Formats: sequence, C-alpha cells, structure tokens
Amino acid sequence: MANDREVLRIVWEGQIPVCFQADSDEIAGLQQPNQFYLMVSRLSYLPLVTDKVKKYFNRYIANDQQDGNVWFDYNGIPLKLHYPIGVLFDLYHSEEDDLPWNLTIHFSKFPEDVLVKFATKDILEAHFMSCLKEADVLKHRGQVISAMQKKDHNQLWLGLVNDKFDQFWAVNRRLMEPTGDHESFKNIPVRFYNEDGTYLQKLIAPLNESGQKRTIQDLLTEFSTPVRHAVGIRTHGIDIHVDTPLQWMSEHLSYPDNFLHLFINYENA
Repeated sequence: MANDREVLRIVWEGQIPVCFQADSDEIAGLQQPNQFYLMVSRLSYLPLVTDKVKKYFNRYIANDQQDGNVWFDYNGIPLKLHYPIGVLFDLYHSEEDDLPWNLTIHFSKFPEDVLVKFATKDILEAHFMSCLKEADVLKHRGQVISAMQKKDHNQLWLGLVNDKFDQFWAVNRRLMEPTGDHESFKNIPVRFYNEDGTYLQKLIAPLNESGQKRTIQDLLTEFSTPVRHAVGIRTHGIDIHVDTPLQWMSEHLSYPDNFLHLFINYENA
C-alpha cells in the first residue's frame, strides 16, 4: 500500500456541520425545542450519532409519539441508516444549499417501505462487517479478513465508532495491501450512486488487459453513453482528477467499509 498517510488522515477527519430539529407533530405541549448542532464524521453512520440527538430531544416528545425506532429526513427524504453520512450528504445536499445541513429527527411512523431498521448498534455492526467481507472477496478473494481474529474485527468497528484513526488503521492497512506478488487488487470494491439514492455495483478491475493501471478517465469512458456524457467523478465531496489510478483511490479514498462510494457527474445532468 502506498504510504500517503496524510491523505488517509485528511479523509478520516472530514466532518459535516449538522443542525437537527424535531418533527413538530411529535412535540408534547407548546414549547418548541431549540435546534441541536453537531459536527459529524463523514465516515460514520446516523445510528452512531442518534443517542446524542435523542437525549437532547427526548424530553420534548410526547410518549405516544415514541415507538423506539428513530429515523431522519432531509427535505422530506428519509435517509438510509446504513449509508455513510458523507454519502447521504453528497447525495442530497447541493452546493446552492446553506450549511449547516438541516435534518429532522422522527421518533415514530418509521417508513418501513423505504428504510431498513437498525434498532441496535449490533445490527449496524453486522451490516458493516458484511460490507467489509464483501469488499475483501472482491479484492483478495476473502483471504485477508478470513485470516483475522474476532479481536481484529472488533478493533475495526470500535476504531470507527470511537473515531480512533490509529486504532482503525492498525488493522485496516492489511485490507488495503495487495496479497502475494500482486501489485493491485483483483477487483475494486465500488458503488456508483444514482440520483434517486440507489447504487450500481459492477466488477471494476484496477488494470486493463495490457496490465496498465486504469484511471478515472477509464471509468468516465465506460459510463458515457450517446445520451449522457460522463465528465467527472466525486467522492468525499471532491471532484477526482481524471488521471487518478483506481488502485490508489481504493487504497486511500475508500470509506471504512472498504468500498469506494462514487458519484458520476454527467454533462447537462
């Protein structure tokens, strides 16, 4: 793995200012609570910040409006609880919108038709580990993570939950190194997001048939159509240079789940 540790730390330290407000229909009495502000990690998940937000608003919410399943929306759009916060922000917050990011917390009427419940952190942890295993199958045929012990898995999760860069990367670096004599992964774990919040996964090799490193430009060519011309790719809120190698991106710009979460910019889109 390349030793661009500074890049890894910059990505790790990316944060979003969020203003949380309560659903006015769930407020008990006439007193409206003030808004609640937090700086949240791009790499984290909404269920990992829920406790702080719930604690602040709980005393204002009527008992008959609390069913134990908290969820959030942005401009009426329910936010998927298993998507990294940075991915949700890049999906729904436009450059024209002001900061902080305004989200509404709900204590009832969970939209089961569009969201998956993550009632406990254990469920979210299981989802996170499932993503890690899937990514490792794509990169190393599952050989790296299967060789780890339970304590290594715990260290990865707790490093993310507690925002401990060194704790997380002491283990994650093993997942970011090609195995054997290879200089690259077998495939790049990547998800390409659509405007409706869904994503596409496909096999993306880091090398072309001649053994040369593939770049962002190769992805733009692959995703361009006669109708829509792909002109750029974003992740972590930044546009990635077209000459950036996919292998380097996977090693340095993946989210903690080891996937690249990419947004394709189309001309006149």
